[in-house]
Amino acid sequence: MIMSTVCAIATPAAVGGISVVRISGENAFAVAERVFKPVSGRAVAEMRGYTAAYGKICDGEERLDDGVLLVFKAPHSYTGEDVCEISCHGGIYVTRRVLTACLKAGAEPAAAGEFTKRALLNGKMSLTQAEAVADIISAQGEQLLACSNSQREGALYRRAEKIADMIMDVSAQISAWIDYPEDDTPVVTEEWLTERLTAVKAEFDELLSGYDTGRLIRDGISCAIVGKPNVGKSTIMNLLSGSRRSIVSDIEGTTRDIVEETVNLCGAVLLLSDCAGIRETEDEVEKIGVEIMLEKLRNADVVLAVFDGSRRLSDEDRRLFGLLEGKVVIPVVNKSDLENVLEFGELESRLGKAVTISAKDEKCAEILGGEITSRLDLDSLNANSGFLANERQRACVIRAAESVDRALGAVRSGITPDAVGVDLEQALDAVYELSGKKASEEVIAEVFKRFCVGK
Repeated sequence: MIMSTVCAIATPAAVGGISVVRISGENAFAVAERVFKPVSGRAVAEMRGYTAAYGKICDGEERLDDGVLLVFKAPHSYTGEDVCEISCHGGIYVTRRVLTACLKAGAEPAAAGEFTKRALLNGKMSLTQAEAVADIISAQGEQLLACSNSQREGALYRRAEKIADMIMDVSAQISAWIDYPEDDTPVVTEEWLTERLTAVKAEFDELLSGYDTGRLIRDGISCAIVGKPNVGKSTIMNLLSGSRRSIVSDIEGTTRDIVEETVNLCGAVLLLSDCAGIRETEDEVEKIGVEIMLEKLRNADVVLAVFDGSRRLSDEDRRLFGLLEGKVVIPVVNKSDLENVLEFGELESRLGKAVTISAKDEKCAEILGGEITSRLDLDSLNANSGFLANERQRACVIRAAESVDRALGAVRSGITPDAVGVDLEQALDAVYELSGKKASEEVIAEVFKRFCVGK
């Protein structure tokens, strides 16, 4: 597939040690040769792939900088095309001048995700692998990075191919039995079809069951820190965030608004919210803070419900019990350095096993991070076996599973196998859209909206 030659800045638009301008396409070498002059005098097109040259970077007769040129020859490049990368000093102005020089030399501006899109269209990766590239770029935690690298290596693609093969085997057996009944083709019975289609459905169900865990790893865990005033919520917030994000005071009602912070803890990304304390108040501003807290509570993936171990349970504590019904809750009993008088039995009977800490101890951050990971079962996701990383992938699997469900229903209703084959074709189409084998231009365009220019 021949496409225009494009270029873009492949590094962040910020001051740094170096910047890279990437050129890809049929005329990449010709464009680079007009901009880059190797000190060796050797023509760029004569350079071997995976080699570098030092030289001058020019815009016409004007010398812009000294730099290094890397050459990658098709098809052994990221995009599958001829690629040149010009590394210059990392100033914003000089980098933009180098880009402009490449455009003057005949390249066109690359669109968002253009280089990865070309890699997809040139057969260098599948659509699920391309999506994993975007996740690697946006990864803020160890878990997402590890999972995204597995996807980039083709974990989900291989799983989709396995399921497609299972569907194809059933379809082929149905076709052979219908078209060649005289050739000792095994009879397609209701029991055989039910067994094979149930196995396919189980694959889809397993993928869908891991979606929520994958979503938490990808998007981050919304974690609300709640409790009555002066139990140590703000101290815990500061402990987890590693900085003084919330004001700590003995005065009740100090936190009137939501204080938010994104932190990386135990390999996971937490979207922390230190919420206003639960209590009856006449202060209008504080009332608004409590209302916002209740909204955060409703939308949180996990709640750290904080209690003061040096005090008995109060009406505000018991009110919190009701608000937390149906939520994933980690009861946190703070102030273990003081004498404990809290009614643990009542607390744990309502909210489950509690974690006892002293928020003054920095080691507690790791303890709470481990509890969050455990309660949300984040370690259960087997990234190496492939998982659903976004809503597009999930929608494809849902459609495929629904088609297989219809096929199973048809089998149990006694409908002829050829009619079952229609549902299997629809299931196969959905699986191929998942991997990108039959993805429309609209689907591909939507995927690459997530990408930055230069990748």
